[in-house]
Amino acid sequence: TDDEQEVTYPEYSAEDFLDDVYMSEKEYTRLVSLLRNKKNIILQGAPGVGKTYAAKRLAYSMMGVKDVERVMMVQFHQSYSYEDFIMGFRPSATGFELKKGAFYTFCKKAEVDSDNEYFFIIDEINRGNMSKIFGELLMLIENDYRGEKHKIRLAYNDEYFSVPENLYIIGMMNTADRSLAMIDYALRRRFSFFDMTPGFDSVGFKKYQENLDCEVFNKVIDAVKALNIEIAKDDSLGKGFCIGHSYFCNRESIDNMWLENVIEYDIAPMLREYWFDNDKKFKEETDKLLSLIK
Repeated sequence: TDDEQEVTYPEYSAEDFLDDVYMSEKEYTRLVSLLRNKKNIILQGAPGVGKTYAAKRLAYSMMGVKDVERVMMVQFHQSYSYEDFIMGFRPSATGFELKKGAFYTFCKKAEVDSDNEYFFIIDEINRGNMSKIFGELLMLIENDYRGEKHKIRLAYNDEYFSVPENLYIIGMMNTADRSLAMIDYALRRRFSFFDMTPGFDSVGFKKYQENLDCEVFNKVIDAVKALNIEIAKDDSLGKGFCIGHSYFCNRESIDNMWLENVIEYDIAPMLREYWFDNDKKFKEETDKLLSLIK
């Protein structure tokens, strides 16, 4: 009917992405082509490199609009299961009923609207038991097994099911998460892995830094970049442990109190964990940062 108003979403371009996410244009272009070719990608990097922030904006920039209806995000954890993801029996007033999970529902939505692209985002993808959560769909998410031709029977209701070709999966994982086992090989094969690195040297961050025009801030950023070189060189750490830029973002102006708090309460606890067996190193590096704020 005429009175059903069509919702219009704001446009969102590659330029918008590069303004929002501190990444180089070359990296962005590579990221998009990886996702288009493979259909599944994992953004990996240290805490604070802006993986979650980038994932949604990557989806918007590929769709060309900020259409929130075509992007869904879930977070994996140790007790997340196939039943939450695909389907399973859940207690109801009359006993048990078959409930559809997040991924199943989203696939169905994408299937009906095959002209548009859909993005399923999984935060902390390595915290869940991947082969348990995906079950028989582990094969179907592969690019070559997408679409109607490759249907498979679901465990719970014998329905034939396929993963649509217009659906992309973006996972995120922290490389500094030492307590977690690496993702198993079966999954590794089905995803491209993209390293997200701190964006201090990107055009976007430099522009942000210029606008803030704060000498103390610039000194701290230089010190963090130097610290990242130390971390990358450290044999027990490495690049995946570098400190991300997002701790320092989204400020209109900078004051010393705020900067001190970021160092004391965000960065210092991380460094303590990194150098848990070397208190002297931890103190030295933390004091170095704090001494810049007078």
